Amino acid sequence: MCSEVRLRQMLDDLPLYKAGQRPQAHPDLLSYKLSSNENPAGAHPSVLETLPDSAVHLYPDPGSTDLIAALAGHLDTDTEKVSVGCGSVSLCQNAVQIAADPGDEVIYAWRSFEAYPIVTAISSAQSVQVQLTPQARHDVQAMVETVGDRTRVMFLCTPNNPTGPALTHDEVQWVLDNVPEHLLVVVDEAYHEYVQDPAAVRALEITQRHANVLVLRTFSKAFGLAGLRVGYGVGAPEVISAMRKVATPFGVSGVAQAAGVSALQPEGLAHMRSAVTETAAERDRMLAALREAGWPVPDSQANFVWLPTADALDVAGRLEEHGLTVRPFPGEGIRITVGPAEANNRVLDVLT
Repeated sequence: MCSEVRLRQMLDDLPLYKAGQRPQAHPDLLSYKLSSNENPAGAHPSVLETLPDSAVHLYPDPGSTDLIAALAGHLDTDTEKVSVGCGSVSLCQNAVQIAADPGDEVIYAWRSFEAYPIVTAISSAQSVQVQLTPQARHDVQAMVETVGDRTRVMFLCTPNNPTGPALTHDEVQWVLDNVPEHLLVVVDEAYHEYVQDPAAVRALEITQRHANVLVLRTFSKAFGLAGLRVGYGVGAPEVISAMRKVATPFGVSGVAQAAGVSALQPEGLAHMRSAVTETAAERDRMLAALREAGWPVPDSQANFVWLPTADALDVAGRLEEHGLTVRPFPGEGIRITVGPAEANNRVLDVLT
């Protein structure tokens, strides 16, 4: 049967989001998936034990009232300054939807989070990609200089996915001092909990002084709830109100809402912080070993390391032969999630 449905022409050029590859089976080797930045520690057992039966067979609270209240308390802010969504990636799309009309511009560093060009194209906006510095950092001066009359959104990914460096507080403040106040600046902090650099941006503090800043975070990484899909945004009430208007109805499931509330309880937070401390120590150990072996790896404040190499596919294939599934970006580099110590040791054995 021949389809007569007329689809949007932009779909011809729309890239498909590439999720981390699943590991191949090795009969004599335990395989590790180090391609999706998942938390090997998972969530605290209490998170799953407290899920109500109603979270499955009833529609979820469309306003995520309990979760937003828990987040507001955790972040010491007001509920009207918090929105939630189906992972922070859905909030990225909502941010473009509330600020950019067709033909408007969305600026972001490149390479950065792969969803940015997708959510921009879906809204019929124009991507403006600004190359990273040789140190794999945002070139904030170039990004500011690129802002034009039709620029409506700027994404600042910190720590940057997939390269790892975090923006400093001074860098983000300088950006805000040099862009129009009507420009929506989205500080995407999906890996916020892993940051240990004291100079890193204090994004929530900035939202108190700048109404055009939206901070995005998630329960997927440090909290170990990637499969439940729940993220949140913090910003000025007028921005959050707009985000709620364009959000998918019932987009955050009852299970995800309940798990998020539980994860913010003392035992859930203690579990998360313990896992983050262990991951950060392993990350720093890997960075030191790779540098000692001659790999020019940039700093990372996330739960992954970036291996710059033009031979990304070949190196990733060599790692796969040893039961290690990583995320190659052909011609650019490889992102390797920090996994359990035994997986990280195997990575270092292969690469050093």
